[in-house]
Amino acid sequence: MAELGIPLNGSRPANLVGASVADFIQLMKPRVMSLVVFTAFTGLVLAPGQLNPVLASIAILCIAVGAGASGALNMWYDADIDARMQRTVGRPIPRGAVSREEALTFGVILSIGSVTTLGLVVNWVAAALLALTIGFYLFVYTIWLKRRTPHNIVIGGAAGAFPPMIGWAAATGGVSLESIVLFLIIFMWTPPHFWALALYRARDYERAGVPMLPVVAGAEETRKQIVIYSALLVMVAFLPALCNLGGPAYALTAIIAGGILLARALALNGVRDGRAAERAARRLFAFSIVYLFVLFAVLLLEAATTRYLSLSGVSPA
Repeated sequence: MAELGIPLNGSRPANLVGASVADFIQLMKPRVMSLVVFTAFTGLVLAPGQLNPVLASIAILCIAVGAGASGALNMWYDADIDARMQRTVGRPIPRGAVSREEALTFGVILSIGSVTTLGLVVNWVAAALLALTIGFYLFVYTIWLKRRTPHNIVIGGAAGAFPPMIGWAAATGGVSLESIVLFLIIFMWTPPHFWALALYRARDYERAGVPMLPVVAGAEETRKQIVIYSALLVMVAFLPALCNLGGPAYALTAIIAGGILLARALALNGVRDGRAAERAARRLFAFSIVYLFVLFAVLLLEAATTRYLSLSGVSPA
């Protein structure tokens, strides 16, 4: 650890002046947080009934802070492997901007604050789901699964799938089949998304000792699993159209976007040349982000349109 630039006792390096606000923001994984906020907001808007705008804003803020807490706690625990990976070596702890102790304290404070505020101000069902999300990401995925099994992403992906359920619970005070459908979309999306990344970052994971699927089972098996999970995802993603969460626009979007995703997964599976395979994996990874965003964006737009027409006294077609 010491030779990697991370003090064994978690203290701050002697040459460090002090962490900046930007360093603590980076600890919260803002790019991941943006996806969490977007899917949680979609769940909140899709939920039946109406939540006071102030309470809705507080709910989304708490979910965002809870996601940031998860990121900080993940970086605290994974500081050693982050220092070995090219993709993560620039994070605050490996580069000595923030100590492990600071990251842990920051994450714990954000966790307690976000869950408590959500419970006291909005409702305790949403708060319990937020606590479950933080705990699952830290204890189940980061501490238990990530370094032990190539199925880490399959099981651990549940942590990233909870936000729309939390948003739904914030609005309704409960969990429903519709919110579980939103959970399932993200849950099935996570493996092909991260395995595409792992394919062209396999050496990084191997060097860090993380048993991602390409490292343990090889690239060929990973490509096959990506096709299988992509096909399952495309089927699951059509469920909102069958349970009145999504309308015709969503159904069409799910078919077109799902076809593109599956085509890219099949294209990746058919490539064996090293550079071409890496390009195909990068294209699939990039499109998978667009895919999830588009699905939830259309759901959100349809819900907003329906609500606007209802408030305007116009009956939706």
